[in-house]
Amino acid sequence: MSTPNKHTVHKEYTHMNAEVHGLPLEIGDTVQILEKCEGISVTPQGHARSLLSIQDSFRCVYVCVTVCLCVLPCRQFETVIPTEDSVITEITMTLRDWGTMWKQLYMRNEGDLFHRLWHVMNEILELRQQVLVGHLTHDRLSDIKQHITARLDWGNEQLGLDLVPRRDFSMVDPDEISITELYRLMERRHRRREAPPQASMHHLFLQMKSMMSSNLGEELEVFYSVYDSREMRPISERFFVRLNKQGLPKSPEKTERQCTLFVDLGSSDLRKDVYVVAHIFRIGRMVAGEKKSVSNTQYKRPYGCAVISVADLLTADFKDDHVLKIYSCNAESEWYQIHDSIIRKVGSRYSHIGTNTGLNVSLQLLHGDMEQIRKDYMRLFTRNVSITKRLGFSDIIIPGEIRNDLYVTLERGEFEKGGKSVARNVEVTVYLLGGDGQVLKGLVCCGSGEPGVDEHRSFVLYHSNSPRWAEQIKLPIPLEMFHGTHLRFELRHCSSKTPLSKEKGEKKLFGFSFVPLMQDDGRPLPDGTHELIVHKCEETADLQDPARYLKLPFSKASLQPGNNQTIKNSKESFWIQSSLCSTKLTQNGDMLDLLKWRVHPDRIIDCLPKLKDIDGTEIVKFLQDTLDTLFGILDESPQRYGLKVFDCLVHVINLLQDSKFQLFKPVMDNYIENHFAGALSYRDLIRVLKWYVDRIIDAEHQEQIQQVLKASEYLFKYIVQSRRLYAAATGGQNEEEFRCSVHELFKSIHLFLSHESKGISPITHTQAVFLRSFPTVCCELLKIFSMREVANLARDTLSSLPALTHTDCPLQAVKLQCMAKTVDSPLYINPESRCVLLPVVLRLLHTHLQEQRELVLCANILTSMLTLNTPECGVSEEVNLVMESLSGVLLRTILEVTNRPQPAATSLRLQYQDVTGEFVACLLTLLQQLKDKEYQQLLSRFPTKDELTSFLLQLFTVFRILIRPDMFPKDWTVMRLVANNVIITTILYLSDTLRNNFLNEKFDFKVWESYFYLCIIFINQPCLQLEMFPPSKRKKVLEKYGDMRVMIGCEIFSMWQHLGDYKLNLIPTLIGPFMEVTLVPQMDLRNVLIPIFHDMMDCEQQRSGNFKQVEAKLIDKLDGLMSEGKGDETYRELFNNM
Repeated sequence: MSTPNKHTVHKEYTHMNAEVHGLPLEIGDTVQILEKCEGISVTPQGHARSLLSIQDSFRCVYVCVTVCLCVLPCRQFETVIPTEDSVITEITMTLRDWGTMWKQLYMRNEGDLFHRLWHVMNEILELRQQVLVGHLTHDRLSDIKQHITARLDWGNEQLGLDLVPRRDFSMVDPDEISITELYRLMERRHRRREAPPQASMHHLFLQMKSMMSSNLGEELEVFYSVYDSREMRPISERFFVRLNKQGLPKSPEKTERQCTLFVDLGSSDLRKDVYVVAHIFRIGRMVAGEKKSVSNTQYKRPYGCAVISVADLLTADFKDDHVLKIYSCNAESEWYQIHDSIIRKVGSRYSHIGTNTGLNVSLQLLHGDMEQIRKDYMRLFTRNVSITKRLGFSDIIIPGEIRNDLYVTLERGEFEKGGKSVARNVEVTVYLLGGDGQVLKGLVCCGSGEPGVDEHRSFVLYHSNSPRWAEQIKLPIPLEMFHGTHLRFELRHCSSKTPLSKEKGEKKLFGFSFVPLMQDDGRPLPDGTHELIVHKCEETADLQDPARYLKLPFSKASLQPGNNQTIKNSKESFWIQSSLCSTKLTQNGDMLDLLKWRVHPDRIIDCLPKLKDIDGTEIVKFLQDTLDTLFGILDESPQRYGLKVFDCLVHVINLLQDSKFQLFKPVMDNYIENHFAGALSYRDLIRVLKWYVDRIIDAEHQEQIQQVLKASEYLFKYIVQSRRLYAAATGGQNEEEFRCSVHELFKSIHLFLSHESKGISPITHTQAVFLRSFPTVCCELLKIFSMREVANLARDTLSSLPALTHTDCPLQAVKLQCMAKTVDSPLYINPESRCVLLPVVLRLLHTHLQEQRELVLCANILTSMLTLNTPECGVSEEVNLVMESLSGVLLRTILEVTNRPQPAATSLRLQYQDVTGEFVACLLTLLQQLKDKEYQQLLSRFPTKDELTSFLLQLFTVFRILIRPDMFPKDWTVMRLVANNVIITTILYLSDTLRNNFLNEKFDFKVWESYFYLCIIFINQPCLQLEMFPPSKRKKVLEKYGDMRVMIGCEIFSMWQHLGDYKLNLIPTLIGPFMEVTLVPQMDLRNVLIPIFHDMMDCEQQRSGNFKQVEAKLIDKLDGLMSEGKGDETYRELFNNM
């Protein structure tokens, strides 16, 4: 029961101690208010620096009153629980403990941890204040709680405190959950701390600070990109920064123009041969150092290049400043590959510009998805940061992402001299023009960090008729503007010296190229390199009307044989490379033909098989359209296209199993639930699926059948949803027909599952494929069948598998994996269906535990089963069934596992510890559920005394293993205390069994010796030595469990007294162990156990007429203990007074 009370936290005022009838209090003391009268309160329970209850009065101004619940459980103490948020309560308790230890750090001169802990404590207090204010969204509150618990765990770990079991950021009460669930919570938190999960996505933060140089004098443009030197291609867009003549960012107030985040780098990109590359261009005269009077025109000219390996950033935890060396190109004709030359150290192609020249940048690798990055690195996003995307799609494609980016790279050109004595200085100007011939504004992007422009001007290579630029631009064209759009490249010769009649530095147009972005068949410009025709043109006015030149051929590949020989024979060409990254457009003709099947129905029979050859990225881009097309064709002619459509559907479903496309599974789920309209499709899907299953045993090749069964989960999703749609439309017609077809399908499945192969055969692998998806199939069937119907179906399916005798068969592990998924599914969680499945599960577990096979899976299954049984559930028939079936084999398994040598490899050792811990937690959970009646039923199952003796010895041995210090990690005190509570309860229950079955003529020395040794080891275990605990921790343990050492000590004394004359069999064997127990500095324990030595002397006196043997043994043991410095003055006085 619970009753409301007042929980008060007091502040200390020194003058209170002087009050005659005052209650002396310190900060953090807890009182319970009984009465309040004119600012003075009377308390029946005031804990002032002691655990004793004191009743007195105090001034209300000294306390903060908090509403609490006073919980009165079946314990020796009541528990007062604040009604505030549990995270706030944990903060309060934890910071109190930290405060004391924090001062001790200062005294021990541990300055580093002292200061770090101080900062964390202040951070936690600030976050606590935000929670208390309460004006937070649900998501923000979750983020803050996650942050708080992470800081609390860090501090506890640094200070050597206990690991706190939590669920959803709140501490859990071990009495309210099963021990198996407690173990999983502890293990999950421990494993996360030991081996943090590895992020699959990475991002690179870059901040351009300055360029250091002694002689700049010109403005600069810097382009950063991430470059894969193995593939010799960039893997990111470019980040564009403008620098002034002093080498500083031109717009320092706009942080997005100097800071960027290269996003969506995969784990495979964090290699030594992936680099951040910076290309630097100067904006000024054609020739560096040229007189100003020669030309007033500004040109974009190559200056230098810098590189740094991404792998060099992996060890950096914070933003690191780097000064990148800048290298110039020895020959401008090699500029396009200067970064490769620097990376490969081809020193003859580049030169270091100078020791005082360098790029000053900050770089930091961030790990995790973007949402998490924004939470963990909020300081980076306090101001604007530009996002630099990956070229193409990332390793994991995100559903709902909308992109329509065309990347164009100006590759190279071949031009004639044009009647000049020297080669040309060629500049390319790029325009994007719409269907109306007008320039599209702001859609030409030279790089992130700068807004889009109307045109792009390339850099100029000096005196080169064969320039190679390798300069990339991005065109983020809206989908509705893509049709009719084309690119125009205007080619100009730039001269710094021209006749006097013309303006100096004139840029003279000599030709142009163009390319439409959409082909005649409706497909976008294909990816790849395009050799464009250079059309002669010297007047800009000739380009005003695009309709005049759009009728001309644009690429040499598009020229028809025999026509345009003049153009074909021209030596001038201009090459570009294009790459489309679009979630709305496809360049695949087969994909277009399939989606437009109604236009050309005669092509359906050819289009369907080609779907398997289409790149998966294209399919997921048009996932809903593809699915609509397949089911539309199926409705059109199920007999003609049923099998082919089914195969295509299987291909699409299995495509989503790929890690790159796995995030599209929710997209397909949403399609099935909200968009799928094939009310008649279930008939054809069941028919074709059964057709495949019926041919499994006789099939020569199993590959296609395995692909079909691999897609079983989603095939049944479609079948179930189709049936639901049909039933909704017809009022449930043909229900019996549907049920019969499903049962006929499963009869075929049972037949092929029951097939037993000799050794490992293709059919065995096919059986394994189906079993992997079977639990999810059952979950789908629950939408239309009852729990018991599906449970019977699952039982019959699992029972149809052959009893395998050879241990190397892969079906053994798959069977257990299937069982594990079934136990974790709603089918097993429901009590009605669980009673059907439990015998099958227990039979399989018993077989594998008996043969010591697949222990990891067995432990997982048993843990999941018992997690459903909480202490509040009481003893159920299921627990009795599990105990009857597995108790003996579980004890033997624990003994077998713990007696094996631990593996040397870290991963195997962790797996070994997990298996041991899970089996132990399972045993404790089962024992925790038993009461006296169930213990009697358990022990009555051993018909002979030898079998009972064997069971008790095994149980006592397992208990001794459980209380070993290395059984659980050092900071798992909560788990140890729960385990000890179960052990002591079991010992008390078994005491009657020992007295009734192993005394008088049935006395068994081994059982009694094992019993007493277990009790002695129990008392001596470190986790029960309350004197070593901090006061707050000691108080919590005493309130929850009492002093378990005294309880077991009283039981030792009681059992010793019941031995009667059989005590002599244990003298002097137990003198030494009992003596060590009395060393425990617990007065009540000593008062209980020390009289046993007097009783030993009496027994020896009655048998031999003296007690010299006991006396000698006592003196020798006591002398040894005293010489080792054990015992205290109180201990000596007790022995003197004995």
